[in-house]
Amino acid sequence: MTIKSQRDFWSGIMFLIVGLAFAWGSTEYSFGSSARPGPAYFPFGLGVLLAILGCAVLFKALSLKVEGGDPIGAIAWKPLLVIVGAIVMFGFTLPRLGLAISLPLLVTLAAMAGDEFRWRDALLNAVILTVGSWAIFVWGLALVIPVWPPIFGF
Repeated sequence: MTIKSQRDFWSGIMFLIVGLAFAWGSTEYSFGSSARPGPAYFPFGLGVLLAILGCAVLFKALSLKVEGGDPIGAIAWKPLLVIVGAIVMFGFTLPRLGLAISLPLLVTLAAMAGDEFRWRDALLNAVILTVGSWAIFVWGLALVIPVWPPIFGF
């Protein structure tokens, strides 16, 4: 059996591994029932769906001939490191600076990883995502997420 598309092959492997890891990791939690799902219900289902998607992509990579074999290019280290760094920064700053400052920082830094960075687009995305995140998680779901830095006394 030969690999007919390297990109699809490695994408399928990645989806399969991540899906199985999520499904396996969720078994540590309670599943509940369909009427009252527990904390493992959604991650398990999502992991199984991701693993099925990975199998479908793997099947395509091993069965359908692609012109040139879709070789994998060089790893884009700069965007990878910038985005991972932005996520780590968000996790570190959220409890200290709150959602209103941490999320715009995350969005702006992650946007800088792209080749077509524009301040106007990054700031507009930051405002929309911050307001949307506040509306969904803080106001709608009543999750306890700090919106402002603790020094403001909110």
